[in-house]
Amino acid sequence: MPSNNPDQLRHILETVKTIALVGASEKTNRPSHEVMEYLLAHGYRIIPVNPRLAGQQVLGETVYADLHALPEPVDMVELFLAPERTDTVIDQAIELDIPVVWMQIGVINEEGAARAETAGLTVVMDRCPKQEISRQGIPPVSERA
Repeated sequence: MPSNNPDQLRHILETVKTIALVGASEKTNRPSHEVMEYLLAHGYRIIPVNPRLAGQQVLGETVYADLHALPEPVDMVELFLAPERTDTVIDQAIELDIPVVWMQIGVINEEGAARAETAGLTVVMDRCPKQEISRQGIPPVSERA
């Protein structure tokens, strides 16, 4: 069962520092761009992932083709993808033992979530970290003990 409990969401957002944002967009009017900008401003290290933009820059960060191409380990993968496109990313997160898989609002993949949870990952589904940070008043990364 995905972890959509407010206390669990708070714990996740207070402990993760590095996030792979899959489905990152260079288009400023896209939700993934807006959320990436917000998370960067909140002090998280964001690594954008989008095979179409691999090697380019989004908000000053180099874009990578997939999770296997990431230059460093991440604490969480956030999915801005159509639900039918999430299985490959979820399976990569399991292979790489990324602790948290967070599916954005409207991104629901029950079978993928079950696979990830069986592998020991924490799964959040149909939630937005930007909204949760704002709703719960989570301080920027730099202000945490």
